[in-house]
Amino acid sequence: MTTLVRGRCWAKAHPLAVDAALAAAVLVCMVGGSFVEPYGHGGGPSWGTRTPGTLSLVLMLLGAVALVFRRRAPWIVLAATCTVSVIDLITGEFRGTVVMSAVIALYTVAATTNRPTTWRVGVVTITGLTGVAMLTGPLPWYAQENIGIFAWTGMAAAAGDAVRSRRAFVDAIRERAERAERTREEEARRRVAEERLRIARDLHDVVAHHIALVNVQAGVAAHVMDKRPDQAKEALSHVRDASRSALNELRATVGLLRQTGDPEAPTEPAPGLARLEDLVDTFRHAGLPVEVAVSDDATELPAGVDLAAYRIIQEALTNVQKHAGTGAKAEVSVIRVGPNAELTILDDGGGEKREHSGESDGGGHGLIGMRERVSALGGRCTAGPRYGGGFRVHAILPVTATPVTPAEGGTTA
Repeated sequence: MTTLVRGRCWAKAHPLAVDAALAAAVLVCMVGGSFVEPYGHGGGPSWGTRTPGTLSLVLMLLGAVALVFRRRAPWIVLAATCTVSVIDLITGEFRGTVVMSAVIALYTVAATTNRPTTWRVGVVTITGLTGVAMLTGPLPWYAQENIGIFAWTGMAAAAGDAVRSRRAFVDAIRERAERAERTREEEARRRVAEERLRIARDLHDVVAHHIALVNVQAGVAAHVMDKRPDQAKEALSHVRDASRSALNELRATVGLLRQTGDPEAPTEPAPGLARLEDLVDTFRHAGLPVEVAVSDDATELPAGVDLAAYRIIQEALTNVQKHAGTGAKAEVSVIRVGPNAELTILDDGGGEKREHSGESDGGGHGLIGMRERVSALGGRCTAGPRYGGGFRVHAILPVTATPVTPAEGGTTA
């Protein structure tokens, strides 16, 4: 098997040498066949009873030499071999051998062109060579040699067309396999990119929320350290709790990237609206008054929607903590409206600081992350300043398979 594979590889690398060997083999067959008398004394073929003429030998040699270039110029080779075959038939020295080169040339043309062209050229070649043999040859028109020309040229055209069809079929299968492989690779890259985006979004939500709280509490502790050490101690306690929560959530998020055999990842469930009160308490401890209104049927949400709702509220309140200024208040409402869950986060903070921060025009990564989360679930999200001051974040998350109709106006994810 190895020798056969090597032989095929060598043949593909040296096509001219293969064609030269084929031409030499055809020449030997044509010359050898010209010495055979089909109908000898015993009723069968006999050797040495006839010899080819000089013209026949020259025509055989020209036909064989033309076959050396059959792959480079198949049409020219077919015309040349048909020409020498017709000359051999017309001169009266017909031995039925020079036509062999035309048969090989016709096969080559059929294997390299399309089917309609193959049959047109095949009909012309078959009709021409057979007609010349019947009309001008030394044998009767019904001789077996004339019928043999018709049969061999017809089989050459059919065999060449079959080979071409098989090559096209194999190439199509190979192309489909390569396209499928490329599609799988592209799909894998897309999934990796989506997973990276999701993890980056989770990390942003966790870090932005807890670091904002740590920053606020650390500022309070530094401000009251000398005058009110008890309050500073309480603020530092909140800093410790926030940092611990940040580390736990980071550990849970990064645990998704563990490989097989790594230490067991945390088994704590993903946060959801069941932990909304704990989330709001962290902001209240940081000095941001937050009022919460949650309908009873809004707490039973699918896991993906539940996590998205939690993260949206977390990011919105973090933005209030960072940008709304001192004295701001926030309101959070979660209600179930038909097939959707609606989240609304309002605050009455000043707008000047937000204009400079870029939150009002959606320039922050937090708002982009919220919109991406909502879009991934097929919902919509709007965020912008409120009339009279403050900021409003409104998100509609589809709970069932019912599609969400885009809202009019506002900034939509």
